[in-house]
Amino acid sequence: MSLVSNASVVAPPRARLAGVVPVVLVCAGALAGCGQAGATPNENAVAEAPAGRGSAQGSAQDPPANRLTPEEEADGWKLLFDGSLDGWRGYRRDDVPAGWQSRDGALMFMPGNRGGTIITVDQFADFELALEWKVSEGGNSGVFYRATEDEIRPYWTGPEMQVLDNAGHRDGATPETSAGSNYALHAPSEDVTRPVGEWNRARIVVRGAQVEHWMNGVRIVAYELWTDEWRALVERSKFGEWPGYGMASAGHIGLQDHGDPVWFRNIKIRTF
Repeated sequence: MSLVSNASVVAPPRARLAGVVPVVLVCAGALAGCGQAGATPNENAVAEAPAGRGSAQGSAQDPPANRLTPEEEADGWKLLFDGSLDGWRGYRRDDVPAGWQSRDGALMFMPGNRGGTIITVDQFADFELALEWKVSEGGNSGVFYRATEDEIRPYWTGPEMQVLDNAGHRDGATPETSAGSNYALHAPSEDVTRPVGEWNRARIVVRGAQVEHWMNGVRIVAYELWTDEWRALVERSKFGEWPGYGMASAGHIGLQDHGDPVWFRNIKIRTF
């Protein structure tokens, strides 16, 4: 069980702590193997276990339900998007930017409107996050986790799973900034993203210092926070400028406004 102490993260008074629910993690094995930066292709790729009780799996082509099954509810899953924008707000603000809308069963960002990254009202320490995403041609976005509001930009505080059209955006040519990466630090073991216009299934699993990124049923990133190796990677990256980057043991889930249309659905989480 993991509880968030006040010493773990400095959060605005309006933030509230998510409930901690005991669960059984449905990963393909425990979080034992951590991938290394520069790993050879397929070194960290792990096939996802068959869907079972409480699994957040399901075809990414299924109609967007944004609902939990009775089994998921029993296993502690919680919807972060139920078709409304309840439970979300702008980064370092109390309202939701106008660019974010609920449309056709998806939480989408449409450029041209007043934008900005949105975050969950709740904060999470150890968790499994599941969602589906798709981007426009050449589109770029991201999913932040354990983000705090200590800086003016969320990516100065918390890690990011990159959301990207690998074929249409220049960042797709660099593994460390391609879709599914721990942005600018850890490259995915392989590219398993689907073409633009199709839904991708993503999972982020965080237990203490152990982190995994999954995409379309494959574990593509695994790393350990706060090790000497991790600190060296951060120091060599643009994040070395911000000493608090990645240091929080709890924080918000964030969806990035990078100026391109992006869609998310079936966003759910369970804590442990």
